[in-house]
Amino acid sequence: MAILPIFEVPHPLLKQVSEPVARVDDRVRRLLDDMAETMYAAPGVGLAAVQVGVLERILVAAVPIRDGVADEEEDDAEAGTKAFLTELINPVIVRREDVILYDEGCLSVPDLVVEVERSRIIEIEALDRHGEPFRFEARNFYAVIFQHEIDHLDGNTIYERMGPLKRRLYLKKIQKQRVRDGERPQNGAPV
Repeated sequence: MAILPIFEVPHPLLKQVSEPVARVDDRVRRLLDDMAETMYAAPGVGLAAVQVGVLERILVAAVPIRDGVADEEEDDAEAGTKAFLTELINPVIVRREDVILYDEGCLSVPDLVVEVERSRIIEIEALDRHGEPFRFEARNFYAVIFQHEIDHLDGNTIYERMGPLKRRLYLKKIQKQRVRDGERPQNGAPV
């Protein structure tokens, strides 16, 4: 397994829509393993393939699915750790219920938290690492995680959920920080 570089805004790849996976094979399974390792090392609770430069509809999340439901329980102290892992290939949200507001952060948008309106309950259909279809319901915080990662697959980040002025100010701040840290701007982005 390898820890992959995570792309950050304003990298143009993050705005592209990911393609469905045509065939689940060893390459896809290696990518799932590398994505999980990358997510845990970051540390994060979810990661979409586009965030590591792969435009395919694949995501991983450090949350459990129990009896067809992903929802926090009292003893979920290990959520976000290697004790839990959900892998989704070609995920589709097939049902949404209720609304929840949640303050979200993102590995591709460092040092930023944005309040986002999400569905409180969702139902997802996807393929597992063996290409087998499955369906589950996600609730509350776990539903937020899956919606956030599926947004990435659709070319959206929490960065786009801010107004234009806040986006400009954020980009200026992050680009100055990158220069201070001795990094080159990603993909020739202006400093």
